[in-house]
Amino acid sequence: MSIRLFRDFVCELTNLADQGSGEAEMLGAARPMLSDLLARDTWLPDEFARPNENFYQQYLLHCDLKQRFSIVSFVWGPGQETPIHDHTVWGLLGVLRGSEVSQRYEMNEGELHETGGLEILEAGAIDAVSPTIGDIHRVRNGRPNKPSVSIHLYGGNIGAISRHAFKGDGTVKDFTSGYSLETVPNLWTR
Repeated sequence: MSIRLFRDFVCELTNLADQGSGEAEMLGAARPMLSDLLARDTWLPDEFARPNENFYQQYLLHCDLKQRFSIVSFVWGPGQETPIHDHTVWGLLGVLRGSEVSQRYEMNEGELHETGGLEILEAGAIDAVSPTIGDIHRVRNGRPNKPSVSIHLYGGNIGAISRHAFKGDGTVKDFTSGYSLETVPNLWTR
């Protein structure tokens, strides 16, 4: 396992954030960096890739000290899915192992509507979300009998941001997701 790959990724993102990069710049510049990270599946510690038989897991891998971005691993057991939800910040969602199925939605005059068909994201694929390009979706594990793992980069501390879950009838519920563990990987181990 080489945590150095992940440490380099965090350092590059920090440099981008230090330059005052906005949403469009972060989405554009971080996408190839995330693609490189997804291409090498040797860096994610096992404890941040463990499924739970009852619920998908959101493990914090890193949060910028100024909360300008956070990186999490999502681990999906068979049959697990999110509710329909938004993020309220920009994000890149990349599949490390397995696959994910995503359905996008939009809220129009108080009603929730599907936009487009189901999107199947295989290992290496990256999707983007933000309030400016589309921010509401539901995601599920694309593998019927095995876990899947994805790496998500968000423009804020996603576990502490107040967001929204939506029911099919347009009912909205506020939530803050938190994280599945109280620890993060040690970026400085050799």
